[in-house]
Order: sequence, then structure tokens, then C-alpha cells
Amino acid sequence: MNLLTAGQARGRDYQPPSGSRLIGEVSRTLRDAGTRRDVTADEAAGIEAVASVLRDVFVAVSAGDIDTAARTVNQMLTFSGARPELERHDGSGWHLHYTSADRTMVNGWAAGCAASLAVVLGGPLYDRLGVCTAPHCDRVYVDISRNGTRRFCSTACQNRVKTAAFRARQAGTITAGPASRDIPADAIRPSRS
Repeated sequence: MNLLTAGQARGRDYQPPSGSRLIGEVSRTLRDAGTRRDVTADEAAGIEAVASVLRDVFVAVSAGDIDTAARTVNQMLTFSGARPELERHDGSGWHLHYTSADRTMVNGWAAGCAASLAVVLGGPLYDRLGVCTAPHCDRVYVDISRNGTRRFCSTACQNRVKTAAFRARQAGTITAGPASRDIPADAIRPSRS
């Protein structure tokens, strides 16, 4: 999604690849995920459209609008004709895949992604879908941390925010807390009982 949707990334405007670069990037990404062939221009454009709709789900969840996220996922499930199917390939055992009724690559990916998001949205960890909270970044992420407190799409954004806060404190533009007041020394000494 982050590769194929426009917006801001790590403090800069971001435009997704287009033309032959889009085809190459989508092909590379899908090959990394197990697809055994390059995509056509139409398939790359279709995957780009799917990414845009998937991004809408993350944005809705991040805004606390789970109803909109669920409606969007339901529309994707219907549009793609998602249906569960047990498959076995590459020497692995039987496992569940979601495929499209028409067996096209784009609808197949839409079906699998929509089904995965449906499982997440229907469970207690739906709030693990997020949008980066760093200024000038709107990339999405899935929080797989143990405590579920991730706020940034990447370590780069987290470091950028921490560095900006540190520099602001050093410049005196942010206070660390309420102004301190003098406390008598004997108030903080342990008692001698």
C-alpha cells in the first residue's frame, strides 16, 4: 500500500511510481510474495487501485471509524468474489487461501487482502492497523508489537520525531513539565525511624 499510494512519506511528498516503473515495482513486490511471473500494465494498475482501497481501511481504523472500514472490506469481498479454498503448493501442507471467482490476479489479491482485513476487523486486535503519526507522513502499518503501542510507520519516522523533540527542548521551546518549585532538603530525606 505504501509503495502504491500518493501522500507523504518520512517528511516528504510521495508520488507512487508510474508507467514501466510501476509495472517493475509491482512485479518485484509480488514476486517477493510468491507470484511466479511479471504483471501486465493493466494488472499493475489494478493492484494500484486495490492498494488505494486498502489504504482507506487503515485510515478509517486509525480515525476510529470501524464501521466505514468494515463496509469497505465487505465491498472488496463482494467485488472480488472472495471465496476460501484449501491449497497445497511448494511442498507445503494444505492451507487456506482466498481466491476470486474469476481467478484473475488483481481480484485474487483483492480477495486475499480483503479476507485478511476482515479477520482482523472482526477480532479484538483491529486497532493494530494504523497510520503514521509523524508530521508529514501518512504511511500505514500493522502493529505487531507485543504491547500494541506502535505509532510510526518506520524507525526513520520515530527517530525524526524524537530528534525534533530533542532539538526543541534544547532550544527551550518545549518544557519538560510544570515549573519546578523548591522543596526543602529534609522533605526528601528518608526518615530515621
